[in-house]
Amino acid sequence: MLSPSPSLPLTGGPPGAGGPRAPRVRLASPSTAVVVVGLTVILVAALTVLSQLTHDPQDNLAGEVLGLATAVPFAAVGFVVARRQPQNPIGWILLASALCFLLTNVGTAYSIIDYRLHQGSLPLGWLAVSLGFLWIPWLMLMALPVLLFPAGKVPSSRWRWSLWVYLIALGIATICSLVLGVIIGLERHLHILLDGSPNTNHMTGVLRALNGPSDLCALIVLVLWVTWIVRLLVSYRRTTGDHRQQTKWLMAGAMITVIALVASLGLSPKVPSGSSSGVLQVLVDGLLPLGLAALPIGMGIGILKYRLYDVDRLISRTLSYAIVTGLLIGVYVGLVTLATRVLPFSSPLGVAAATLAAVALFNPLRRRVQRLVDRRFNRARYDAQETIEAFAHRLQEDVELDVVSAEFVQVVQASLEPAYVSLWLRPTGSRG
Repeated sequence: MLSPSPSLPLTGGPPGAGGPRAPRVRLASPSTAVVVVGLTVILVAALTVLSQLTHDPQDNLAGEVLGLATAVPFAAVGFVVARRQPQNPIGWILLASALCFLLTNVGTAYSIIDYRLHQGSLPLGWLAVSLGFLWIPWLMLMALPVLLFPAGKVPSSRWRWSLWVYLIALGIATICSLVLGVIIGLERHLHILLDGSPNTNHMTGVLRALNGPSDLCALIVLVLWVTWIVRLLVSYRRTTGDHRQQTKWLMAGAMITVIALVASLGLSPKVPSGSSSGVLQVLVDGLLPLGLAALPIGMGIGILKYRLYDVDRLISRTLSYAIVTGLLIGVYVGLVTLATRVLPFSSPLGVAAATLAAVALFNPLRRRVQRLVDRRFNRARYDAQETIEAFAHRLQEDVELDVVSAEFVQVVQASLEPAYVSLWLRPTGSRG
């Protein structure tokens, strides 16, 4: 009689699978995003403290506000994108950009404290000088989302070579800039300027050899950046649906950033040096941070597809108010010049008259410019407004209820585009 064979434990897996595998640790995960944001918060706190220790409150307050306004929106949008779409590299690029920018400002502030206030007696001064050169990879990182937007992938295999060229140039420039900063920081008689940058007027042959490849790589990335922007604009004409709206959000954010940058540079010379009050000073101080925040916000909305179809309204409002603001500033400056230098008016009276004229022109000018901008950039709203105005004009002449009802339904369908339209009319002669 055969004896039963000893029973073997069942593993439940396929043959050759062995025991249960340990879970893989993914680097691109929501947990990693939380860690990076925590590091960003630490750097923000360190930058705030170091800026106060430089004992130059006026200049460093402006630099601190600009640094936070640049880093915080990039870190916030990058965190949201990395949490919701961990496989999309654009979120991680935005987080890396915020880290590079904060590290640059932290290193610059520490360099001022060490070399200008303590004559180089503090520890790790060379590291702070090296971190101050991270603005080069920060600027170069800003170019990559243009190629990968919105899905985080290269648009086609034809552009894969440009990605490899970019990555090689970014790596070379980052290594050269960091090594250059370390060598400069280890010098005995290092002179740090007021803005925290080292004096590099007397660079030796080694330093020039390291600075040359970094500049060349930055130039290569700049050419690639312009090429990618042109590709994005050309492909925009062929895209439809959500992809077209996503591209519009990126373009809207970039447009607001450029407008704010140009306006800030144009108004800065008109602000008296050392002035800390006044409407113009507040306007200049707030323009650039708001403009810099618009780029990552527009990028994040486009990637996450949040309120995609509100972009036409945003573009039209931004352009209209930018045009109106520019025209009013021109009218104001012209009237002030005319009243105070050409006509025999006193300066306060001329300024008051110019201010009242600019205020009176605001609403009529805004309506006219808004109509022109909507006609070009917000066509749906412009067509809907034209349809409603035409219907209101015809309503004064039509008296038959059936004709008015049919035209009313057509106007609602053309202007609002609902899924269906139902018009309920009270029977003739009924009350209540």
